[in-house]
Amino acid sequence: MPVPDSTIGQRKKQRNSRPCSRRVIRDIERKCSNPEGRFVRVLNIARAIFTQKRNDKNKVYSVHAPEVECIAKGKVHKKYEFGCKVSMVSSSRDNWILGINAVHGNPFDGHTLKDALHQVKQITGWQPLHAYCDKGYRGVAREIPDTEVHLSGKKKKSMKASLWKWFARRSAIEPIFGHLKSDHRLERNHLQGKDGDRMNAILSGCGFNLRKLLRAFFLPFSQWLFWRYFDHSTGFIGSVMSGTKFEMTPAHAF
Repeated sequence: MPVPDSTIGQRKKQRNSRPCSRRVIRDIERKCSNPEGRFVRVLNIARAIFTQKRNDKNKVYSVHAPEVECIAKGKVHKKYEFGCKVSMVSSSRDNWILGINAVHGNPFDGHTLKDALHQVKQITGWQPLHAYCDKGYRGVAREIPDTEVHLSGKKKKSMKASLWKWFARRSAIEPIFGHLKSDHRLERNHLQGKDGDRMNAILSGCGFNLRKLLRAFFLPFSQWLFWRYFDHSTGFIGSVMSGTKFEMTPAHAF
């Protein structure tokens, strides 16, 4: 199978970068025996990048953000992602974000559930009685005595109709993550460090809830304006200031 020229060029640059980085590190260590301040951090990152191997753990993937981790997605179109995990708890009925936090160390999903529910109790003042999770949270039901953990994948015939109703609502959390990434800047963080990751996650959740509040407050007012100034007989909207009318196509009528 032929190898693309770009791949060959990348491998050549990688082979040439190791001798250059080794010379630069040794030259700096020889000329600056007692580094201070930010220079110590940069030099330690350079040493870690030079000495790390392919199968090592806790590797450095970014110089300006050494806390970045490699997260295996297991999907064909996107095998890996670089960043950190974000745990989120939302209400089953109306999809309000009750708790959200950035989690470092690439932990098992089930190990983040206890801290996530504890954050919900701190924010709202009540302990959730039921938690509906996917199969990534296996084996954590015993660790949370105050909350009953339900895992997806069960058959509809094996449970009550009321319980199946909330199981069907579990997948509603997936589009919330999509809206947080596309509309509330969760996909790329511009704040520095692990604290910046946590701040970005919390602010994204706040923005999501605020948008729902604004929509709930202004939707009745916008509907009143629509029915007040829309001429149903002609399909025109009248201008309040000048009295002129603007034609609306059917695609923009609602």
